[in-house]
Amino acid sequence: MTGAPRIALAESFLQEAVYRSRGDQAGATLLAAGSASCGLGEKPSVSLDLTPRAQEIFEELFGDQSVPLDALKDVMARWVKRQDALDRQRNHFLKDFRAAHGMDRRSYTPEQLAAYEAGLDEVNQVVQQARTEAAKDLLAGAPEPRS
Repeated sequence: MTGAPRIALAESFLQEAVYRSRGDQAGATLLAAGSASCGLGEKPSVSLDLTPRAQEIFEELFGDQSVPLDALKDVMARWVKRQDALDRQRNHFLKDFRAAHGMDRRSYTPEQLAAYEAGLDEVNQVVQQARTEAAKDLLAGAPEPRS
């Protein structure tokens, strides 16, 4: 597997690292009485244990080659922290927009709704571009599996 399908699979692998880390982060936030205003806790939690799905993706990406997971953990950790920062950016956009225009999107004017959607689209495009770059970084250090 090469090109875009492999990059998409690497993106899924990185998202699994985020999901795993968010589970730990949620627990830490609950224990700290949810002190952060954006709902993500004070700081990102980085847990690089593989979920069952991440293990499946890892095997699909790297086959039976000896690609050590430790060689990929730096990229995984950077991505978890970057995703956390991007999620905070999204949450702050939402918080600011809702503070200015109210919580109920049904009450937004067409212009407000367009600004809301454009703001979210902008954040989501940055997230997608960053995730793709992180996936390329992940793949750069590991060979493609032999067919």
